[in-house]
Amino acid sequence: MSDEHEGPSLPKSRGTLSAGVITYLRGDGTLPAPADARDADPYGDDLQLALYVCYELHYRGFAGVRPELEWDPPLLAVRAVLERRFLDALRRDATTTDTLDEVLADLQVEPVRGTGVSWFLRERGELRHLRAYAVQRSLYHLKEADPHAWVLPRLSGRAKAGMAAIEYDEFGAGRADRVHARLFADLMADLGLDSTYGRYLDEGCAPMLALVNLMSLFGLHRRLRGALVGHFAAVETTSSPASRRLARAMERTGAGPAAEFFYTEHVEADAVHEQVVRREVVGGLLEQEPGLAADVAFGATATAFVEDRLGDRLLADWQG
Repeated sequence: MSDEHEGPSLPKSRGTLSAGVITYLRGDGTLPAPADARDADPYGDDLQLALYVCYELHYRGFAGVRPELEWDPPLLAVRAVLERRFLDALRRDATTTDTLDEVLADLQVEPVRGTGVSWFLRERGELRHLRAYAVQRSLYHLKEADPHAWVLPRLSGRAKAGMAAIEYDEFGAGRADRVHARLFADLMADLGLDSTYGRYLDEGCAPMLALVNLMSLFGLHRRLRGALVGHFAAVETTSSPASRRLARAMERTGAGPAAEFFYTEHVEADAVHEQVVRREVVGGLLEQEPGLAADVAFGATATAFVEDRLGDRLLADWQG
């Protein structure tokens, strides 16, 4: 039996860090020096791609890469330096002095007229913009909810039950055709895109890589379980209104029924999920571990920070 997993192809490198990680996984190079990571742009293409590749070994892996490299000690040591650089930057740039209640309340405020990506797509988006958006979001949505599943063993009681209930919905509630990753693949087909897992990694911009890496970082570390819950609360709170605008964009441009359905499904589902997250997941976690309130707030604000960077990048590309 082959000891190599047939996953997506390794991506093209974008600098010293990613080149070192990729060539090491191919078996024909050496890992980058830790000093290279300590001096790198924490939000830049090179560091974020290197970290994404490291994390992907915990998901589907890559074609031609030996599965045992998932737990390779030298690679994990490099990953730890990459993570530290990224997390330190997030704590510097996205830590808030607001209370958790204030952070969660701010997430619920919807402007009368917004300026973000979902607003642009609803009002002025063309099919080319929707395709470009789907290409970027495919890095997450083709494994939707997988990063969040890492937190389940770190929770108990109400928090675990609430999180598991939401994940059950995300994974299709027992129906393979309703798994949200499958629904996004159908959306991509409507838009004339290739829905093969990992197909568009080379097209993924640094802010999109950072968004997926944020989920993996929070999910894979037990000490960051509060931050993952805060991230999840931010996602579920903001998803329903944004999905309504995106559904309208798909309808207006004639993107197709599956493209429209992906977002209409999230309008209803995430409105319910928001309540479960607030009452059961956040409430249950803090009932047991009140000292994690600041971590939950950090997870939410870090998510908003990274999402805003992605939105700014996409709008600059489309309006430039």
